[in-house]
Amino acid sequence: MLSLWLSNWATDRVHRRRRFERSGASVEASPADRLPLVTVADLAGRRVLAAVDPAAALAGLTPGMSLADARARVPDLSLVDADPEGDALALARFADWCGRYSPWTAVDGADGVWIDVTGSVPLFESEAALARDLVARAARLGFAARAAVADTPGAAWAVARYGALAEGVRILMPGEARPGEARGVLADLPVAGLRLAGEIVADLKRLGLKRIGDLYGMARAPLAPRFGEAVARRLDQALGLVEEPISPRQPTQPRLVRRVLAEPISTAEAIEHGLTQLMALLCRRLETEGLGARRIELACYRVDAQVERITIGTSEPSHAPAHLARLLAEKIGTIAPGFGIELMQLEAHAVEAMAPRQQGLDARADQGAVAPLVDRLANRLGARNVLGLVPVDSHLPERAARLVSLLDGRSRQPGGKQPDWTSRQPRPIRLLAHPDPIEVMAPVPDDPPLMFRWRRVPHRVRRAEGPERIALEWWHEPPIGAEGAGTDGIRDYYRVEDEAGRRFWLYRRGLYRPEVPPAWFLHGFFP
Repeated sequence: MLSLWLSNWATDRVHRRRRFERSGASVEASPADRLPLVTVADLAGRRVLAAVDPAAALAGLTPGMSLADARARVPDLSLVDADPEGDALALARFADWCGRYSPWTAVDGADGVWIDVTGSVPLFESEAALARDLVARAARLGFAARAAVADTPGAAWAVARYGALAEGVRILMPGEARPGEARGVLADLPVAGLRLAGEIVADLKRLGLKRIGDLYGMARAPLAPRFGEAVARRLDQALGLVEEPISPRQPTQPRLVRRVLAEPISTAEAIEHGLTQLMALLCRRLETEGLGARRIELACYRVDAQVERITIGTSEPSHAPAHLARLLAEKIGTIAPGFGIELMQLEAHAVEAMAPRQQGLDARADQGAVAPLVDRLANRLGARNVLGLVPVDSHLPERAARLVSLLDGRSRQPGGKQPDWTSRQPRPIRLLAHPDPIEVMAPVPDDPPLMFRWRRVPHRVRRAEGPERIALEWWHEPPIGAEGAGTDGIRDYYRVEDEAGRRFWLYRRGLYRPEVPPAWFLHGFFP
């Protein structure tokens, strides 16, 4: 685990923003820009220092000091209002940018980043080379950084902040090669390196426990009543005796390919060329595993520590490189390359198993021909705007289908049972949202109508088929006494054709009762 400490994150952001503003306006630094910089926040009605830059720290200013005391010590200060929300958002973006070293990154407090470099070392000469490259790139971006790599997050955190580093980097590998090295290095570090609360650190110092090594020989029982489990737990985590889970910003996806570019690129043609090469590699891997992608993301890492991302989804699993690359290429125009893109990464966030498909005699697959069209429409118009009807396990006409986004799956039901329309009775191609009442003339109540009037227009029936009786599903039947309850929920449907050749779907509601006239409705239209 690599722990990266951005020691002056808040003030470095201010200095960096000022440099960009000066470069954009082509002006030189003002005298105020050369003054010690501090950020100020309100705390319990007082103005206190939230962060100080190195110049202010050399003058004796520290976070938490009141602004009045700071001005008394250093009259000339450059004051900026603290922006903790902006700092947190910028740190999250920086952690995303650190994904160029590993897909596993996480934010560590207000000024740090965790990076799991377990599988990334082969891309560099060593852990030290990776850490030095990260620290150097951060420095070029204007951020002071220190990094340490160890087998445990706790050890890496302590060394990055309190250990002696060479070129801002130190590597602790307390494995078989150098057993016990981490324990010896941690022993000389202050107890604050265990990530304990300030009050606990102060109490430990009052007891004479100033170094982590002072805790090695201490019995745990006397510490627990006064400090709880925090001290023992943090010590065991740093030494690797207890696991410490850390959640990454994004779920780690092993199905990704990346390419470090020899020179930064900024044109759409160059991005598309790199995308095509990466897509071929990714699809070859998916095909080998018998998988198809449902959601793919292209991440472009810029030289200014920004990450541009575009994402596409598919209605069905696919590992066709030309089709998937075409979908992403349509969104390349939304990528802002800035000063250039130095690394491209293609990642399959969602995959599904792909069953083999039968090929036709002409070697062309005739199945799934609609899926590419659906994908193109959905990625241009939005997934919510491309809908399709899928069957539902219900014999009631108004419940037998539902509209879904085709990128979310086609008629997927729990338990793997897929509804089927092919075994149903003939259904109209157009179904009214609400059946229209009609006036009907029938020779006897249970016979099909001879004539009906819909919206004041009479229709004389020439042919009729039916009835097809459909009752309410008992688990959806309304309470007794409500409209449509009991036998009133039964419908007798008829397919009728009038003298003009128009075909309708009519139904009579409820069983025949002499004292109640039958209620007829028009529900749909046949072609």
